[in-house]
Amino acid sequence: MNGAESLVRSLLASGVDTCFANPGTSEMHFVAALDKVAGMRCVLGLAETVVTGCADGYARMTGRPAATLLHCGPGLANGTANVHNARRASTPMVNIVGDHATWHRPHDSPLTYDTEGLARTVSDWVRSSESSDRIGVDGAAAVQAAMTPPGRIATLILPADTAWSDGGRVADPLPVPQRSMVAPDTIRNVALALRRRERAVLVVSGQALGEEGLEAAQRVAHASGAMLKTSTQIPRMARGRGRVPVDRIPYAVDLAMRELGGVRHVVLVGARPPTGFFGYPEKPSLLAPSDAETHVLARPEEDAVAALHGLADELGAPARVGIPVGEVEPELHKGPFEPIAFATTLAALLPENCIVSEDAVTSGRALLAPTFNAAPHDWIQITGGAIGQGFPAATGAALACPDRKVVCLQADGAGMYTLQALWTQAREELDVVNVVFANRIYKILHGELLAVGARPGVASNELFDLARPELDWVHLANGMGVEAARVDRLEAFADAFRAACGRRGPFLIQFDI
Repeated sequence: MNGAESLVRSLLASGVDTCFANPGTSEMHFVAALDKVAGMRCVLGLAETVVTGCADGYARMTGRPAATLLHCGPGLANGTANVHNARRASTPMVNIVGDHATWHRPHDSPLTYDTEGLARTVSDWVRSSESSDRIGVDGAAAVQAAMTPPGRIATLILPADTAWSDGGRVADPLPVPQRSMVAPDTIRNVALALRRRERAVLVVSGQALGEEGLEAAQRVAHASGAMLKTSTQIPRMARGRGRVPVDRIPYAVDLAMRELGGVRHVVLVGARPPTGFFGYPEKPSLLAPSDAETHVLARPEEDAVAALHGLADELGAPARVGIPVGEVEPELHKGPFEPIAFATTLAALLPENCIVSEDAVTSGRALLAPTFNAAPHDWIQITGGAIGQGFPAATGAALACPDRKVVCLQADGAGMYTLQALWTQAREELDVVNVVFANRIYKILHGELLAVGARPGVASNELFDLARPELDWVHLANGMGVEAARVDRLEAFADAFRAACGRRGPFLIQFDI
């Protein structure tokens, strides 16, 4: 057995049975091993950032890592944007990156790269296999590292000669660390702060955004009067009728500060302190009032659900409390695109138990609150600010959950980063409805120009404009093997969306704004 085959067998033994790949010469022995070893599902992506984005969406929905197969350092470089997003979401991921044979690397051939140095910028665990008899063990260690709470990025570099050399050995799975429990004193101290009945906010993220975690957070809110918020970027959240409605902290600094105004206590539950996405002239980085006290109930790697239940018990909350109902009812609207009207229309149309992958940027800022009363669903979102995540994350989610409809809400400018994911959707016959917001402008950048105090001009307008030539998403989708339609009114969107949800397979709707 060579090293590559031992790696495939070791990954399978550790529970990794899906590999998103864009291989090259240095990875050919790994590819050949896939022909010898049954059980590993291989999915081709036509760009490395699609590969890593697919692995992110897959792991967010399964809770376990997929492998990626990337070609040397430049292949990893192409994929790092969505590895960054995955890391920010605490997604478990195992990257397998090929490299030159150890004896060829010193000759500085064209693909020679500091692959290990690059990997460390986006990974929590990095290792370069030194010999064929170690590759299986290294693979098992990579899975263990990826599965370490709250979920981590592991990158294993595979020199070609260690892959093709004999002597490979299959490694047994390694134990996965469990989430650590929050200390009772921590829970008591947070309860003490909340008993003051001063204005407080619980910021919940990660594990706490599952259905049980949100119900536990609602118990705390019921007993203490604290308001519930989640971070601006959502890794995965249970939403819809019967789930606790929790809105995001707004992206815009002024809106966020207004919403958190007067808060005396910020309780972090698997979340980071509320922080502005960027620094702006004469505006603070931290969004809560400067005199507010910050309390960490649970760090991302700790058991946030148990901590919330413990805090609720400490506060004397009932075992079950009523779940609030969202204020906006789902309703079909007519006319041109308008954010709230679109959101309430979408809420009326979302299929039961669907998955929403959102990379809608400006068009998506108003989506959350009006969809609280939609059918129950899961929502995953761009988490690291590296746009172009929606298409591939939806693709990975559809592979992870083939029995669930996936709805991708994608901005047009961001979608151009990863439109090759549509080809993978068609190739794999995935059940995804892609909605592209075609406003023909990098609208987010126009807003940011104003936010930093600059004035729009000829050059800035030229850099933000996507209308010359106009992007034709119907033709782009058709060229990737995906059927598509174009709409410019909400009633036409509703008809197209219903039709797409009533059939299986990928479909794209271009909504001209």
